Amino acid sequence: MSKSLGNGIDPADVVNEYGADVLRLWVASSDYHADIRISKDILKQLSESYRKIRNTARYILGNLNDFDPDTDMVDVDKLLPIDKWALMKLDELNKKVRAAYDAFEFHHVYHSIHNFCVVDMSNFYLDVLKDRLYTEKADSELRRAAQTTIYKILDSMTRLISPILAYTSDEIWKFMKHGSNCDSECVLFNDMPELVGIDLGTEFEAKWDKIHELRDTVKKSLEVAVKDKVIRSSLEAKVTLTAAGAEYNFLKDAEPELKAAFIVSDVEILSDDELSELKVEVAHAEGEKCERCWCFSKYVGTDKVHPTLCKRCAELLK
Repeated sequence: MSKSLGNGIDPADVVNEYGADVLRLWVASSDYHADIRISKDILKQLSESYRKIRNTARYILGNLNDFDPDTDMVDVDKLLPIDKWALMKLDELNKKVRAAYDAFEFHHVYHSIHNFCVVDMSNFYLDVLKDRLYTEKADSELRRAAQTTIYKILDSMTRLISPILAYTSDEIWKFMKHGSNCDSECVLFNDMPELVGIDLGTEFEAKWDKIHELRDTVKKSLEVAVKDKVIRSSLEAKVTLTAAGAEYNFLKDAEPELKAAFIVSDVEILSDDELSELKVEVAHAEGEKCERCWCFSKYVGTDKVHPTLCKRCAELLK
């Protein structure tokens, strides 16, 4: 910005158009070791990043409406492996953010939280979680385990962003239910979050990181199948993965997790020692569509009481 050129940007104009928190986010995202830049394009990009963080919190809040942290919290050892992976990622975020605050590297705080919301949460964990949150029995241990995980994530994330997104974090905090060991009036009256403390080793984390990468690969094939009108959505799909050697062994070990991770109706793992790389094939799943969970199953139509439901949904309703 230059006084002589008259191209200065008034902070009040930024606040009026984007809100105070986006202006605060611009300050925090700027690397003060180099020249600091501001423009309408930069502010527009930051407002999109802000929306990603806000929408992650909004989605989680929408799925905690019936969750009381004092009575519904599930012990960590009863969480599913994917839940434990998510909490390990949360601890990684916590360490990065606390270290960045201590070093006054506020742009690292912003980038770490934004990447966590987009890559680990929106693009993977929260997407996979929808089936459990929407179709399992409301007070079942499976659903409560999912809610326990996202509650811990939201509680920690809100505290971590509060020095930067002061108004947004305060708004989130007011909509959350809080445990008895927490000051519910304002997020800033509470300490920074403690680590969850789940450590299942590098092998466990590497396995789930690889499932995450594999999901991205499968998603590309699913998008092609939708474009070619083989399927209309991922839940109509059966995915066949063919691999050799160590990759085949990994897929067989991870097989129980893959259907949920890919958000498809069926997964089949085949071995072919002549293959040099993973082969992904997408076809329409067999059976009929369950009107409750939208998965395709051969069981749909066989239950006399619930003829339009799959086996899982029929059992849940019984």
